Amino acid sequence: GCSWPLYKDPELFQNVSEGLRRLYRTKLFPLEDTYRFHDFHSPALEDADFDNKPMVLLVGQYSTGKTTFIRHLMEQDFPGMRIGPEPTTDSFIAVMYGEQDGVIPGNALVVDPKKPFRKLNAFGNAFLNRFMCAQLPNPVLESISIIDTPGILSGEKQRISRGYDFAAVLEWFAERVDRIILLFDAHKLDISDEFSEVIRALKNHEDKMRVVLNKADQISTQQLMRVYGALMWSLGKIINTPEVVRVYIGSFWAQPLLVPDNRKLFEAEEQDLFLDIQSLPRNAALRKLNDLIKRARLAKVHAYIISSLKKEMPSVFGKDSKKKELIGNLAEIYHRIEKEHQISPGDFPNVAKMQELLNGQDFSKFAVLKPKLLEAVEDMLANDIARLMAMVRQEEAAMPTQSVKGGAFEGTMSGPFGHGYGEGASEGIDELEWVVGRDKPTYDEIFYTLSPINGKVSGAAAKKEMLKSKLPNTVLGKIWKLADVDKDGLLDDEEFALANHLIKVKLEGHELPSALPEHLIPPSKRGTMPEEDI
Repeated sequence: GCSWPLYKDPELFQNVSEGLRRLYRTKLFPLEDTYRFHDFHSPALEDADFDNKPMVLLVGQYSTGKTTFIRHLMEQDFPGMRIGPEPTTDSFIAVMYGEQDGVIPGNALVVDPKKPFRKLNAFGNAFLNRFMCAQLPNPVLESISIIDTPGILSGEKQRISRGYDFAAVLEWFAERVDRIILLFDAHKLDISDEFSEVIRALKNHEDKMRVVLNKADQISTQQLMRVYGALMWSLGKIINTPEVVRVYIGSFWAQPLLVPDNRKLFEAEEQDLFLDIQSLPRNAALRKLNDLIKRARLAKVHAYIISSLKKEMPSVFGKDSKKKELIGNLAEIYHRIEKEHQISPGDFPNVAKMQELLNGQDFSKFAVLKPKLLEAVEDMLANDIARLMAMVRQEEAAMPTQSVKGGAFEGTMSGPFGHGYGEGASEGIDELEWVVGRDKPTYDEIFYTLSPINGKVSGAAAKKEMLKSKLPNTVLGKIWKLADVDKDGLLDDEEFALANHLIKVKLEGHELPSALPEHLIPPSKRGTMPEEDI
């Protein structure tokens, strides 16, 4: 397998990841630590969080095809994989690169300093028994890791039986991954309450979210349109972002399509999704930078909240009643901080959740406001981040264009099953005969009604005929340029046939080539083409 440049080249590497790690340790961590950020929001970051491969998190109700989707990407089974209609994956499985096939249980994973999972031990044994890492030497995993999650059931029954805070675990992953893929099943689209709750728990990470409408080959086109509409409508109510979440429609496994009508659509969608996943290694540094900025903003607000509560506490008597009163007035305290420090309301943590967490805390042990700590974080956001940003750009420029390789990512790159091969303008690419020749008799009949002079029709005469296609002038102009092979401003019978062939290509919904491909050049013009005007 090819080794991944990002992890090999120390100079490249020292920059952004090192920079982020150092900033976190020296400027942000002290603020988090002082105001108990880790008890409230998210455990401290570890070194492994900064230099770990991009991760893709898959979330979906059971039997939406999550595990099959991973298998489809890697084109290989992974250890510990179970697939079936009943909820089979009831564990979190981190699918990662390893020289040998094997499974590492959760308890061992969380003590491994090289893996980014150490902080998961906070979720307790019930969770660790449901967490494992599947390692295997698969080329796709050289550049990304994939996290498979338990299928979400409809209804109440599993929330009680889980024994750990499912939404909180997902949120922990969401904060650290590069892409969150929500899977839905096109032929039974019901979004259970728990799934809605899970999607809401991921609410600060909409930028990482993509949606896959899987098993779309099992219903007719008309049903698919309705299901797609219903999905967008439901998502719009759960995820409130100005942008619409990108939905990829398809059948993400290696089985024949049940309803083959939408094959073209599915191929194009799969292509887009693959390109999206392939861009992750390139954008990994930027994502880590963004996540650190999000975290720093929350840590700042959190420090203001905690220090305000501390300021209100009496030194001796009535601590308990004051604590209750303060928790009750949290929304007002938010409002005051918002005004006093010009902070946008979107930066504040959820009130109800914060109230619940504050109940268990001893307010008298809270720290007062320490301007020095806040200044360090301000300085980090104002100056250091901008410097690192420039470094990210340089790193990206210096890096060989890298993308995910292997598995399903290979099948669509080249050869006859490449996207768009042998269709549209590339139809007839591997045939000996000139492909336009097939329909030339039909085109010739029209050609001769245009009263050619010396075997050629004028631009005006050809234009009149070409306008019947109702294509816009910009397109017809491009077709004219491609078809007038010898650039004499007239079309002979072959060029006229070629123009009509290109019109047909365009009307069938394909793109026009920017230059005429070899196989479309009329046989009499091959090898005698005039040099392009330079």
